[in-house]
Amino acid sequence: MLFALCHHGKEGDTAYAEVIKDAGDDPDVTHGAVIRATVRVLPAGSGVVFRAGTGVGTVTRPGLPVPPGEAAINPVPRAMIRQALTEAHASLPDAEVTISVHNGAKLAERTLNSRLGIVGGLSILGTTGIVVPFSCAAWIDSIHRGIDVARAEGLPHIAGSTGNVSEKAAQQYYGLPDTALIEMGDFVGGLLKYVRSHPVARLTIAGGIAKMTKLGQGRLDLHSKRGQADMQALADLACEGGADTPTCSAIASSQTVAEAFLCASANGVPLGNLIAHSALRTALHTLSPTPCRVDVMVFDRKGQCVGQTDAVTAAGPYPAP
Repeated sequence: MLFALCHHGKEGDTAYAEVIKDAGDDPDVTHGAVIRATVRVLPAGSGVVFRAGTGVGTVTRPGLPVPPGEAAINPVPRAMIRQALTEAHASLPDAEVTISVHNGAKLAERTLNSRLGIVGGLSILGTTGIVVPFSCAAWIDSIHRGIDVARAEGLPHIAGSTGNVSEKAAQQYYGLPDTALIEMGDFVGGLLKYVRSHPVARLTIAGGIAKMTKLGQGRLDLHSKRGQADMQALADLACEGGADTPTCSAIASSQTVAEAFLCASANGVPLGNLIAHSALRTALHTLSPTPCRVDVMVFDRKGQCVGQTDAVTAAGPYPAP
Protein backbone atom coordinates (compact mmCIF):
# COMPACT_ATOMS: atom_id res chain seq x y z
CA MET A 1 0.00 0.00 0.00
CA LEU A 2 1.28 3.47 -0.91
CA PHE A 3 0.43 6.60 1.09
CA ALA A 4 0.47 10.10 -0.33
CA LEU A 5 2.54 12.64 1.57
CA CYS A 6 0.34 15.26 3.19
CA HIS A 7 3.30 17.49 4.11
CA HIS A 8 7.04 17.38 3.57
CA GLY A 9 9.97 19.73 3.75
CA LYS A 10 13.71 20.21 4.20
CA GLU A 11 15.85 22.66 6.13
CA GLY A 12 19.61 22.38 6.34
CA ASP A 13 20.58 18.85 7.39
CA THR A 14 17.02 17.93 8.40
CA ALA A 15 14.06 16.71 6.35
CA TYR A 16 10.57 15.56 7.29
CA ALA A 17 7.55 13.90 5.73
CA GLU A 18 4.02 13.30 7.00
CA VAL A 19 1.35 10.75 6.09
CA ILE A 20 -2.15 10.07 7.33
CA LYS A 21 -2.49 6.60 8.85
CA ASP A 22 -4.98 4.28 7.15
CA ALA A 23 -5.64 1.27 9.37
CA GLY A 24 -8.01 -0.37 6.91
CA ASP A 25 -10.56 -2.60 8.64
CA ASP A 26 -8.28 -3.35 11.59
CA PRO A 27 -9.36 -1.62 14.83
CA ASP A 28 -6.65 0.97 15.53
CA VAL A 29 -6.74 4.20 17.54
CA THR A 30 -4.21 5.73 15.13
CA HIS A 31 -6.55 5.49 12.13
CA GLY A 32 -6.57 8.94 10.55
CA ALA A 33 -3.67 10.22 12.66
CA VAL A 34 -0.90 12.34 11.14
CA ILE A 35 2.45 10.57 11.50
CA ARG A 36 5.68 12.48 10.91
CA ALA A 37 9.17 11.10 10.30
CA THR A 38 12.02 13.58 10.71
CA VAL A 39 15.54 12.64 9.62
CA ARG A 40 18.65 14.58 10.63
CA VAL A 41 22.15 13.88 9.36
CA LEU A 42 24.60 12.84 12.09
CA PRO A 43 28.41 12.76 12.16
CA ALA A 44 30.08 9.78 10.49
CA GLY A 45 30.09 6.68 12.66
CA SER A 46 26.97 7.61 14.61
CA GLY A 47 24.78 4.98 12.94
CA VAL A 48 21.00 5.26 12.98
CA VAL A 49 19.54 6.70 16.18
CA PHE A 50 15.81 6.57 16.92
CA ARG A 51 14.04 9.26 18.93
CA ALA A 52 10.52 9.60 20.29
CA GLY A 53 8.99 12.80 19.01
CA THR A 54 5.80 14.45 20.20
CA GLY A 55 3.08 11.87 20.71
CA VAL A 56 5.39 8.83 20.71
CA GLY A 57 6.12 7.13 24.03
CA THR A 58 9.28 6.10 25.82
CA VAL A 59 9.78 2.63 27.32
CA THR A 60 10.21 2.64 31.12
CA ARG A 61 9.88 -1.04 32.06
CA PRO A 62 11.80 -4.17 31.08
CA GLY A 63 10.18 -6.98 29.12
CA LEU A 64 9.32 -5.09 25.93
CA PRO A 65 11.12 -5.57 22.58
CA VAL A 66 13.18 -2.42 23.18
CA PRO A 67 14.94 -1.62 26.47
CA PRO A 68 13.92 1.04 29.01
CA GLY A 69 14.88 4.55 28.01
CA GLU A 70 14.41 3.89 24.30
CA ALA A 71 11.74 5.32 22.04
CA ALA A 72 8.75 2.96 21.84
CA ILE A 73 9.49 1.99 18.24
CA ASN A 74 9.55 -1.77 17.84
CA PRO A 75 12.30 -3.76 16.05
CA VAL A 76 10.24 -4.41 12.89
CA PRO A 77 9.52 -0.75 12.06
CA ARG A 78 13.12 0.10 13.00
CA ALA A 79 14.33 -2.47 10.47
CA MET A 80 11.94 -1.09 7.84
CA ILE A 81 13.19 2.44 8.45
CA ARG A 82 16.81 1.32 8.14
CA GLN A 83 15.95 -0.45 4.88
CA ALA A 84 14.25 2.68 3.51
CA LEU A 85 17.25 4.81 4.45
CA THR A 86 19.58 2.35 2.75
CA GLU A 87 17.47 2.36 -0.44
CA ALA A 88 17.44 6.16 -0.49
CA HIS A 89 21.18 6.58 0.07
CA ALA A 90 22.61 3.40 -1.51
CA SER A 91 24.07 2.59 1.91
CA LEU A 92 22.96 2.93 5.52
CA PRO A 93 23.61 6.55 6.50
CA ASP A 94 24.38 8.10 9.87
CA ALA A 95 21.08 9.66 10.83
CA GLU A 96 18.74 10.53 13.66
CA VAL A 97 15.16 9.41 12.99
CA THR A 98 12.40 10.99 15.05
CA ILE A 99 8.85 9.65 14.79
CA SER A 100 5.97 11.86 15.94
CA VAL A 101 2.21 11.33 16.03
CA HIS A 102 -0.12 14.32 16.13
CA ASN A 103 -2.26 14.11 19.29
CA GLY A 104 -0.47 10.86 20.15
CA ALA A 105 -0.40 11.43 23.91
CA LYS A 106 -4.18 11.79 23.93
CA LEU A 107 -4.66 8.77 21.68
CA ALA A 108 -2.41 6.72 23.98
CA GLU A 109 -4.95 7.10 26.77
CA ARG A 110 -7.13 4.67 24.79
CA THR A 111 -4.41 2.02 24.70
CA LEU A 112 -2.68 -0.24 27.24
CA ASN A 113 0.60 1.67 26.96
CA SER A 114 0.63 3.10 30.47
CA ARG A 115 0.15 -0.37 31.93
CA LEU A 116 3.04 -1.67 29.84
CA GLY A 117 5.29 1.13 31.03
CA ILE A 118 5.22 3.21 27.84
CA VAL A 119 4.85 6.86 28.82
CA GLY A 120 4.35 10.04 26.87
CA GLY A 121 2.50 8.71 23.86
CA LEU A 122 1.87 5.86 21.46
CA SER A 123 4.09 2.95 20.56
CA ILE A 124 5.06 2.25 16.95
CA LEU A 125 4.37 -1.48 16.78
CA GLY A 126 4.60 -2.90 13.29
CA THR A 127 4.64 -6.61 12.55
CA THR A 128 4.73 -7.05 8.79
CA GLY A 129 4.02 -3.51 7.61
CA ILE A 130 0.86 -4.80 5.94
CA VAL A 131 -2.62 -4.07 7.25
CA VAL A 132 -4.56 -7.35 7.44
CA PRO A 133 -8.33 -6.79 7.75
CA PHE A 134 -9.74 -7.96 11.09
CA SER A 135 -6.39 -9.46 12.10
CA CYS A 136 -6.38 -7.50 15.37
CA ALA A 137 -2.66 -8.27 15.40
CA ALA A 138 -1.94 -5.16 17.46
CA TRP A 139 -4.24 -6.38 20.25
CA ILE A 140 -2.64 -9.82 20.33
CA ASP A 141 0.78 -8.17 20.33
CA SER A 142 -0.26 -6.09 23.35
CA ILE A 143 -1.29 -9.31 25.14
CA HIS A 144 2.16 -10.75 24.48
CA ARG A 145 3.90 -7.58 25.62
CA GLY A 146 1.82 -7.49 28.80
CA ILE A 147 2.90 -11.03 29.63
CA ASP A 148 6.52 -10.15 28.86
CA VAL A 149 6.42 -7.18 31.24
CA ALA A 150 4.82 -9.26 34.01
CA ARG A 151 7.47 -11.96 33.58
CA ALA A 152 10.29 -9.41 33.54
CA GLU A 153 9.02 -7.98 36.82
CA GLY A 154 8.84 -11.46 38.33
CA LEU A 155 5.11 -11.34 39.05
CA PRO A 156 3.88 -14.70 40.39
CA HIS A 157 0.26 -14.28 39.26
CA ILE A 158 -1.38 -12.66 36.23
CA ALA A 159 -5.03 -12.39 35.20
CA GLY A 160 -6.40 -12.37 31.66
CA SER A 161 -9.81 -10.74 31.36
CA THR A 162 -12.40 -10.36 28.62
CA GLY A 163 -13.37 -6.82 29.66
CA ASN A 164 -13.27 -4.06 32.26
CA VAL A 165 -15.87 -5.54 34.60
CA SER A 166 -14.16 -8.92 34.95
CA GLU A 167 -10.72 -7.29 35.10
CA LYS A 168 -11.63 -4.99 38.00
CA ALA A 169 -13.40 -7.79 39.85
CA ALA A 170 -10.48 -10.21 39.49
CA GLN A 171 -7.99 -7.53 40.51
CA GLN A 172 -9.98 -6.72 43.63
CA TYR A 173 -10.46 -10.39 44.52
CA TYR A 174 -6.77 -11.26 44.30
CA GLY A 175 -5.23 -7.86 45.07
CA LEU A 176 -3.21 -7.85 41.85
CA PRO A 177 -1.10 -4.90 40.64
CA ASP A 178 -1.99 -3.23 37.34
CA THR A 179 0.98 -4.85 35.59
CA ALA A 180 -0.49 -8.29 36.35
CA LEU A 181 -3.67 -7.50 34.40
CA ILE A 182 -3.84 -8.65 30.78
CA GLU A 183 -6.81 -7.35 28.80
CA MET A 184 -7.18 -10.27 26.41
CA GLY A 185 -10.64 -9.31 25.14
CA ASP A 186 -11.82 -12.06 22.79
CA PHE A 187 -8.32 -13.42 22.22
CA VAL A 188 -8.03 -15.97 25.00
CA GLY A 189 -6.22 -18.27 22.57
CA GLY A 190 -3.56 -15.64 22.01
CA LEU A 191 -3.01 -15.44 25.75
CA LEU A 192 -3.03 -19.17 26.48
CA LYS A 193 -0.72 -20.09 23.61
CA TYR A 194 1.77 -17.39 24.59
CA VAL A 195 1.75 -18.48 28.24
CA ARG A 196 2.34 -22.04 27.04
CA SER A 197 5.67 -20.96 25.55
CA HIS A 198 6.35 -18.13 28.04
CA PRO A 199 5.19 -19.64 31.35
CA VAL A 200 3.97 -17.83 34.43
CA ALA A 201 3.45 -19.46 37.82
CA ARG A 202 -0.25 -18.64 38.12
CA LEU A 203 -2.89 -17.56 35.63
CA THR A 204 -6.48 -16.51 36.26
CA ILE A 205 -8.92 -16.40 33.35
CA ALA A 206 -11.76 -13.99 34.12
CA GLY A 207 -14.73 -13.26 31.92
CA GLY A 208 -18.44 -12.90 31.45
CA ILE A 209 -20.89 -15.77 31.32
CA ALA A 210 -21.32 -15.92 27.54
CA LYS A 211 -17.64 -15.71 26.66
CA MET A 212 -16.64 -18.27 29.29
CA THR A 213 -19.35 -20.55 27.91
CA LYS A 214 -17.72 -20.38 24.49
CA LEU A 215 -14.30 -21.04 26.02
CA GLY A 216 -15.77 -24.08 27.76
CA GLN A 217 -17.02 -25.28 24.37
CA GLY A 218 -13.49 -25.19 22.99
CA ARG A 219 -13.48 -21.79 21.29
CA LEU A 220 -10.27 -19.77 21.60
CA ASP A 221 -11.62 -16.73 19.74
CA LEU A 222 -14.58 -15.45 21.74
CA HIS A 223 -15.86 -12.76 19.37
CA SER A 224 -19.54 -13.04 18.51
CA LYS A 225 -18.76 -12.70 14.79
CA ARG A 226 -16.61 -15.82 14.93
CA GLY A 227 -19.16 -18.05 16.59
CA GLN A 228 -22.05 -18.26 19.02
CA ALA A 229 -22.48 -20.39 22.11
CA ASP A 230 -24.02 -23.80 21.48
CA MET A 231 -27.18 -23.78 23.57
CA GLN A 232 -27.73 -27.52 23.29
CA ALA A 233 -24.20 -28.13 24.55
CA LEU A 234 -24.91 -25.73 27.42
CA ALA A 235 -28.09 -27.67 28.22
CA ASP A 236 -26.10 -30.92 28.20
CA LEU A 237 -23.63 -29.34 30.64
CA ALA A 238 -26.51 -28.36 32.92
CA CYS A 239 -27.87 -31.90 32.69
CA GLU A 240 -24.49 -33.28 33.78
CA GLY A 241 -24.67 -30.86 36.71
CA GLY A 242 -27.99 -32.24 37.90
CA ALA A 243 -30.58 -30.17 36.05
CA ASP A 244 -33.91 -31.88 35.47
CA THR A 245 -35.31 -32.48 31.99
CA PRO A 246 -37.65 -29.44 31.86
CA THR A 247 -34.80 -27.14 32.91
CA CYS A 248 -32.44 -28.63 30.33
CA SER A 249 -35.08 -28.19 27.63
CA ALA A 250 -35.61 -24.57 28.65
CA ILE A 251 -31.87 -23.91 28.53
CA ALA A 252 -31.57 -25.51 25.10
CA SER A 253 -34.33 -23.28 23.75
CA SER A 254 -32.94 -20.08 25.32
CA GLN A 255 -32.01 -17.30 22.92
CA THR A 256 -28.97 -16.17 24.92
CA VAL A 257 -26.59 -17.52 27.53
CA ALA A 258 -27.87 -14.86 29.93
CA GLU A 259 -31.41 -16.20 29.53
CA ALA A 260 -30.16 -19.75 30.08
CA PHE A 261 -28.27 -18.66 33.19
CA LEU A 262 -31.38 -17.06 34.70
CA CYS A 263 -33.35 -20.22 33.99
CA ALA A 264 -30.69 -22.38 35.61
CA SER A 265 -30.46 -20.11 38.66
CA ALA A 266 -34.22 -20.16 39.13
CA ASN A 267 -34.10 -23.95 39.23
CA GLY A 268 -31.12 -24.28 41.56
CA VAL A 269 -28.60 -25.35 38.91
CA PRO A 270 -25.06 -23.98 39.55
CA LEU A 271 -24.51 -23.18 35.88
CA GLY A 272 -21.85 -20.56 36.61
CA ASN A 273 -19.61 -23.10 38.31
CA LEU A 274 -20.27 -25.65 35.57
CA ILE A 275 -19.26 -23.09 32.94
CA ALA A 276 -16.14 -22.18 34.92
CA HIS A 277 -15.01 -25.81 35.12
CA SER A 278 -15.65 -26.42 31.42
CA ALA A 279 -13.64 -23.29 30.58
CA LEU A 280 -10.86 -24.52 32.84
CA ARG A 281 -10.70 -27.79 30.90
CA THR A 282 -10.17 -25.88 27.64
CA ALA A 283 -7.50 -23.73 29.25
CA LEU A 284 -5.66 -26.75 30.67
CA HIS A 285 -5.79 -28.54 27.32
CA THR A 286 -4.39 -25.49 25.53
CA LEU A 287 -1.63 -24.86 28.08
CA SER A 288 -0.56 -28.48 28.55
CA PRO A 289 2.15 -29.53 29.29
CA THR A 290 3.30 -26.15 30.64
CA PRO A 291 3.21 -26.40 34.47
CA CYS A 292 1.14 -23.27 35.06
CA ARG A 293 -1.50 -23.13 37.81
CA VAL A 294 -4.78 -21.97 36.29
CA ASP A 295 -8.16 -20.99 37.64
CA VAL A 296 -11.29 -19.51 36.04
CA MET A 297 -13.69 -16.88 37.37
CA VAL A 298 -17.07 -16.14 35.75
CA PHE A 299 -18.76 -12.79 36.38
CA ASP A 300 -22.14 -11.31 35.63
CA ARG A 301 -22.49 -7.81 34.19
CA LYS A 302 -22.47 -6.26 37.67
CA GLY A 303 -19.12 -7.81 38.50
CA GLN A 304 -20.52 -10.46 40.82
CA CYS A 305 -18.69 -13.77 40.71
CA VAL A 306 -21.20 -16.43 39.64
CA GLY A 307 -18.75 -19.26 38.97
CA GLN A 308 -15.24 -20.16 40.06
CA THR A 309 -12.74 -23.01 40.09
CA ASP A 310 -9.77 -23.86 42.22
CA ALA A 311 -6.33 -23.44 40.67
CA VAL A 312 -5.16 -26.54 38.80
CA THR A 313 -1.71 -27.16 37.36
CA ALA A 314 -1.68 -27.66 33.58
CA ALA A 315 0.82 -30.51 33.59
CA GLY A 316 -1.41 -32.59 31.33
CA PRO A 317 -1.98 -34.11 28.98
CA TYR A 318 -5.62 -33.03 29.04
CA PRO A 319 -8.25 -34.18 26.54
CA ALA A 320 -9.67 -31.73 24.05
CA PRO A 321 -12.94 -30.11 25.18
